[in-house]
Amino acid sequence: MTCSVINQVAFSIKDLQISYGKEKVIKGIALDIQEKEVTAIIGPSGCGKSTFLKTLNRMIDTVPSSRVTGSICYRGQDIYAASTNVVALRHNVGMVFQKPNPFPKSIFDNIAFGPRLQGVRDKQKLKQIVESSLKRTALWDEVKDRLNSSAFSLSGGQQQRLCIARALAVEPDVILMDEPCSALDPIATAKIEDLIEELRKQYTIIIVTHNMQQAARVSQKTAFFLTGNVIEFGETAKIFTKPKEKKTEDYITGRFG
Repeated sequence: MTCSVINQVAFSIKDLQISYGKEKVIKGIALDIQEKEVTAIIGPSGCGKSTFLKTLNRMIDTVPSSRVTGSICYRGQDIYAASTNVVALRHNVGMVFQKPNPFPKSIFDNIAFGPRLQGVRDKQKLKQIVESSLKRTALWDEVKDRLNSSAFSLSGGQQQRLCIARALAVEPDVILMDEPCSALDPIATAKIEDLIEELRKQYTIIIVTHNMQQAARVSQKTAFFLTGNVIEFGETAKIFTKPKEKKTEDYITGRFG
């Protein structure tokens, strides 16, 4: 598959189909995801949201029964081409999961883990990366005096911001977020949402969320998934105030899902 570079488009997705064994989970979707925007993926449980997200940095490869057809072009490169360096792709396209998953290491070593894998050995450089990443996630002032403490000593909301800082430490272009606030209380959720708003100035962010109010607050574009199809995709304000499709209106007004 030959990919052309499309100005201001991070991902260009065409006829994407994903199966687990004989079950088709994504049924031929097409989307262009803009750079430096937050794109929200909404829809009821089991509609393919998280599966779709995992294709964007090929985490889907870890599912033995999965099969992907169609094309996903990232900055002009077909990420499913045989020549794709998957490790490099995952450095460029980071992921934050539903539940905070810090490594069983110190706060410092969680952030330094990725840069060390990339070959950074200079202690001063690592310190700068750790401080910068924690500052970008508004966590530095809360943890700067206990960087050698276990990451598990942090609250759930702090752990999730630590995981975002860990993703930022390897300087990605894109951050994928799979229900990043579902395990958090309202105060921690508000901090993550504020962080997303700040990060979109530098990063392309794609967030799967079951929380419609959250999608409306944080995103510029929204895609509504239903049974493996994209029912509607467009500007978030229009999706939530003047949806074109009745199924979209029924979902966002709570008639199903």
